[in-house]
Amino acid sequence: MLGFNFYGPSPRFISVSAAKRIVKKLPRGVEAIGVFVNDDWDDIADLVGIIGLHGIQLHGEESPEIVAQLARRVPVIKAFRVRPGFGLTTLRRYPEAFAFLLDGFSRKARGGTGKTFDWSVARRASRCGRIFLAGGLRPENIAEALAAAKPYAVDVCSGVEASPGRKNEAKLLKFALLFHSANSK
Repeated sequence: MLGFNFYGPSPRFISVSAAKRIVKKLPRGVEAIGVFVNDDWDDIADLVGIIGLHGIQLHGEESPEIVAQLARRVPVIKAFRVRPGFGLTTLRRYPEAFAFLLDGFSRKARGGTGKTFDWSVARRASRCGRIFLAGGLRPENIAEALAAAKPYAVDVCSGVEASPGRKNEAKLLKFALLFHSANSK
């Protein structure tokens, strides 16, 4: 999966036209996922069709009803920022979500902060559905994260960047190799 961030304040923001050009060139088997924060669900649904998104990731305070509406159209990954005391009852309110993305909490940003959280929360959360682990993942900790959380998938961003929005090829390759090695044990 390849994420396309449509959240204006993000340093990883991409325009609709640029995303559309990239999505058209993606190799078979690579899914385009739109990343949104508190956008109108009609606008999100329109962009799914315009760009050709295969799924969406929602990082705001979207209601279970909005997730259910969008899930009728494409798979929805509902993101949550985990802080101490995070309860699994929150996840149970979103039965229509394809998966839950658990990320480190920050007051300043919706994601991509490099902040980790207690990965045992992710392991317990897997009782509620598929878990995408995010938050501070990098080559140096991916094996530990996989062992602790046992996620369905991982979402890596800042841990493989040279600067916000610019991936570092060497870090990305190292991450992929270590992920594969740890995941095959």
